[in-house]
Amino acid sequence: MPVLHSTKNLEVLQAPTAAKEGVGVFEYTDNYTVFHYGRMPDQIPGKGEATCKMAVFNFQLLEEAGVRTHFRRALGPNRIEFTLARLPDPAAGPPTPEAGSYLLPLQVLFRNELPPGSSVHRRLAAGTLTPAEVGLQAIPAVGEQLEQPVIEYATTLEPVNRFTTPAEAQTLSGLGDNEFRAIREITEKANNVLTAHARSLGLSHCDGKFEFLMAGDGNLVLADSPGTPDESRLMFNGVHCGKQALRDWYVSQGHEIPTGKLIAEGVPRDQWPRPVPLPPAFLPVMSDLYRSLSETWTGQHGRSAPGLSAATQAVADTISR
Repeated sequence: MPVLHSTKNLEVLQAPTAAKEGVGVFEYTDNYTVFHYGRMPDQIPGKGEATCKMAVFNFQLLEEAGVRTHFRRALGPNRIEFTLARLPDPAAGPPTPEAGSYLLPLQVLFRNELPPGSSVHRRLAAGTLTPAEVGLQAIPAVGEQLEQPVIEYATTLEPVNRFTTPAEAQTLSGLGDNEFRAIREITEKANNVLTAHARSLGLSHCDGKFEFLMAGDGNLVLADSPGTPDESRLMFNGVHCGKQALRDWYVSQGHEIPTGKLIAEGVPRDQWPRPVPLPPAFLPVMSDLYRSLSETWTGQHGRSAPGLSAATQAVADTISR
């Protein structure tokens, strides 16, 4: 049976064990998520297929560049088969490579620039982050491009994921010094590949996140769906091409869901306020954006998606109303 997995459904074809990786299938759906709420009330037609095409393209691009990924093969317009690793039990303590294959309970975030919506600006303003902690000399300007990418780490198995120090990230992931250095090296390489491709198309690859699994042979493997609009912040002509555009609409209309506050106050999830749906006219605008972005990114053009300039302008016009 498929298992709900954020904007994707997960189907386990072969369960992983400590001795051997398994096989899974991701079905990319038309759902979207913002504010750590989970699936929002609407679906964006065509989003799943558009995202899947980008994921397949990126896996192939990264593999050609020498980055090992968990991708096995495409199964259709919105499904892929991939290598599946065990999910560690947080109660059992940090996993170790000696225990076999596992998904690292960690996400690695990279930032090439700091556009509007970047959490760095919010955290600096709140005093929960200092420039020195992310290798910056001073508080950056909104939209500032960084000389070197900033690398950060966050949890993945907590009710609301939180940022961690590199030392805590290494402990949580159960990695030795060499393996933990390798995570950063793979992140930098994969980021460079995706950023170069974005730049060749006139897009900005502002930031994103990667997840990894430890394979049974002791090597790290890039997982999830790198470089897609669910995992990376992509911009064109100053307009966000993904979930940030959806966040911006909710915030501009006063409909943001304060999930962090609700969790901190212990409010049961079934008592959280229901998010309002998007305006019906916004759904086709976002549908055009996802399909146009996917076609531009992959070079696989269809017949109905508008050009990316027109698609992003329509998004900007809708949010500003």
